[in-house]
Amino acid sequence: MSPSRVLPDERLATGAARLVTSHRGRFSTETVQRVITDSYERLAATARVTTHLVVLAERLTAERLDALAHIEGSPDSGLPRVLFVCSRNAGRSQLAVALLAHRAQGHVTVSSAGTHPAAAIEPAVAQVLTEAGVPSGETAFPKPLTDEVVQAADIVITMGCGDACPVVDGCRYLDWPVAALEGAPIAVVRTIHDAIDAHITELLDSLPSTA
Repeated sequence: MSPSRVLPDERLATGAARLVTSHRGRFSTETVQRVITDSYERLAATARVTTHLVVLAERLTAERLDALAHIEGSPDSGLPRVLFVCSRNAGRSQLAVALLAHRAQGHVTVSSAGTHPAAAIEPAVAQVLTEAGVPSGETAFPKPLTDEVVQAADIVITMGCGDACPVVDGCRYLDWPVAALEGAPIAVVRTIHDAIDAHITELLDSLPSTA
């Protein structure tokens, strides 16, 4: 049996146990505890409040373990995997992930992350998505960029993260030159939404499995 490690918050043990069960035979208890500890500490570094850190750490860990399983060749859906990366993962990339998930209707595995994630998503993101009739992703939150999600991606789409954006052999890379929306008036955010939506139309047209 894999040894247990000391977790930074004892409440993480419950989430770790759930993840160990869902990945039984794939990842050891020690691996899950290592990833959930790292996820918690990364999120804590930018959090304004810590109330929901345990829940968010479990969600981030689940995404990272799914990516790791894909890298290691575990059977999965076979869907194209798209990762959006921007600096803060609070505006552009959150709009992009919500729009692609909505329009792809389950035919794409989509995620997002930030090279320097913010503490919270920009409120304007939810507003413009609601106006467009797109689920705003109430459980979404800024996530740090980790090696697993980059390596698991088939397509990495960068949105203004400059030299900090990752480069991994074998990925298809796209750069969408969309303006940052942090602090922008809602009219500008709507324009940014429309620009991202146009890029997503082009992306979907290039993915045969979404037809």
